[in-house]
Amino acid sequence: MTIHNKQRYRFSEAPIWNIQREYYEQEGLKAWNNDQVPQYITCNPMIAAAYAEMIFGFLQDRANKEDSSEPVLIVELGAGAGRFAFHVLHELCQLIDYAGITLPSFRYIMTDLAMNNVLAWKGHPALQAFIAKGILDFARFDAVHDTVLNLIVSDATISKGDLKQPIVIVANYFFDSIPQELLYVAEGKIYEADVFIEYPKLKDSLKPSELLDQISLHYKHRRAPEYEQETYPYRDVIALYQEQLEDSHILFPVAGLTCLERLNQMSQEGLLLITADKGDHFLENWKFAEPPELILHGSFSLTANYHAIQQVMEQNGALALFPPHHYKNINIGCIINMDTPMDYIQTRLAYRRFIERFGPDEFFSLKEWVDLNLDSMELQQILSFWRLGGYDAEFFIQSTKQVSSLLLDANDQEKQDIFRGIQLMWSSYYVMEQRYDIALEAGLLLFEMEMYGDSKRFLEISIYEDQEKIVSTVYYCLAICCFELELEEDALNYTRMLLKHEPDHEEALALLHTFEQE
Repeated sequence: MTIHNKQRYRFSEAPIWNIQREYYEQEGLKAWNNDQVPQYITCNPMIAAAYAEMIFGFLQDRANKEDSSEPVLIVELGAGAGRFAFHVLHELCQLIDYAGITLPSFRYIMTDLAMNNVLAWKGHPALQAFIAKGILDFARFDAVHDTVLNLIVSDATISKGDLKQPIVIVANYFFDSIPQELLYVAEGKIYEADVFIEYPKLKDSLKPSELLDQISLHYKHRRAPEYEQETYPYRDVIALYQEQLEDSHILFPVAGLTCLERLNQMSQEGLLLITADKGDHFLENWKFAEPPELILHGSFSLTANYHAIQQVMEQNGALALFPPHHYKNINIGCIINMDTPMDYIQTRLAYRRFIERFGPDEFFSLKEWVDLNLDSMELQQILSFWRLGGYDAEFFIQSTKQVSSLLLDANDQEKQDIFRGIQLMWSSYYVMEQRYDIALEAGLLLFEMEMYGDSKRFLEISIYEDQEKIVSTVYYCLAICCFELELEEDALNYTRMLLKHEPDHEEALALLHTFEQE
C-alpha cells in the first residue's frame, strides 16, 4: 500500500475524531449490526438491571430531599442502538411498581451526536409506551460543544441552572470514544504526544471505517509546560502524574471532564455519574504506558482514564465508587457529585450489591466461558445462566439448539420454566437493525414441548413480521398446532400453504389426506 500525505496534529485535534463522527452519522443504528461496534456487554438485560437498581436507589435517596416533586433527569450520553435505555426503563418501572413507595418522578433522555439515531429511537415501537407515559425524551447532543439539551418530544430546553434535582448521567463506552489529550511524562516533566497521520493514497474514496483501518499513526513528544502551571484547571492531577509516573503515556480526558462540568451546571444540586468503559482507575495501570493504538470496530475506541476523572471529581468533593479489584472486560463506576454524598445510602448500597460484589464484568466473564461450553451444558445450567442474565434474547437464540437437544429428558417443571423464560424475554425484547427471529425460535421450541397454543401464537407472529423469509417448517408446525387445537379449517389452510411452497412434502400430503377423509 502506498502511503503519503503525512501530517502532524495535537492528538485531540487529529482528523481521526472527525472520521469517527462521520462513521456514526453515515451508519446510524446499523453501526451496531453484528457487533460491528460492540454493544452486547453494555446493552444486555443484566447490566441494565444493575443500572436500574442504582437509579432506583438514587430516587429513594432523593425522596426525602427538598424539591422532590420535580422530575429527576436521567441523561444517557451516546445511547447507541437504544437497547440499553429500553432495558433500563423496563426494569426501573418494574422496580418502582413492585416497591409501591412514593418516589420522585423521572424522565430519561436518550442522546446522540447523530440526528438519524435520535429520530430512529423516537419512532421505535418498543419505546412508544415510555414516550406516552412522559418518561422518555430524546435530544441530539454534541458532548464536545453543546451547553443545552433541546428535547424533541416535550420541545423543552434544559439550560444552566434549570434543574432543581441532581442530574443523572449515564455514560457507557463514552469517554473512550471522544477526543482526549495524549500526554507523556518523563523526568517530572509533561509533554504532549503529537500524532503524525499517514493516509493511504486513495483516502477520499474510502468509507470512514476503511480509512480508519488503513491510516497509520506515529507519535512525537513536544514539551507542554502549560500543564505544569498553577492556573491549569487540573493541575493537582498533573502534579500527581509528574510525581508518580515515568516514561508513561497518559490519555487525559479534558473533553470528557468539561462535558461533565457543563452537564453539572444544568442542575442546582450536582450530578450522579454512572459509567462503564474500558478504563482504568488504578494509577499503577498507567505506569510505563505505551502510546495508544486504536481499537478498531468499524469506528475506534481507546482506554478511558477513569483515574483522572475520579481524582478531579473527588477534589471537588464528590464520592467516587469503583471496584476494589481489577476489571477484566468492563469497568463500572458511580460518582456522586453532590453535597454530603455519603447521605446517598441506597445508591451506595445498590452499587455494592450489583456492581462491586458481582456485576456486569463478572457476568461477561462467565458468558465467555458459557459461549465455549454451551454444547456440553445441562438444561438446569442453561436455565440458571439465562435467568442470571435477565432472560436475554441473544442468549436464547444462541442456546436454542442445545435446549432442543435436551428436551427429551426434560421434566414438566423444566418445560414450564422454559415457557416462563420465553414469556419474560418476549415482554422485554428490543428489536434492533440486526433482526433475530425470536418469535420463530420460541415458537419452534414450544412446538417441541407440545405447547401448541403458545407455539401457534409465536409462529404466527414470525410469519406476520417477515413474509419474505417464511420456511416451510413453520407452515407444517402451524398446521399441526391447529390440528391439535381442533382448529381444522386453519390447519387445512396452513397445510395448503405448505404444499404451495413444497408440493411434494410427504407429511403435508399425508395431513391433507387425513383432512379430506374426515
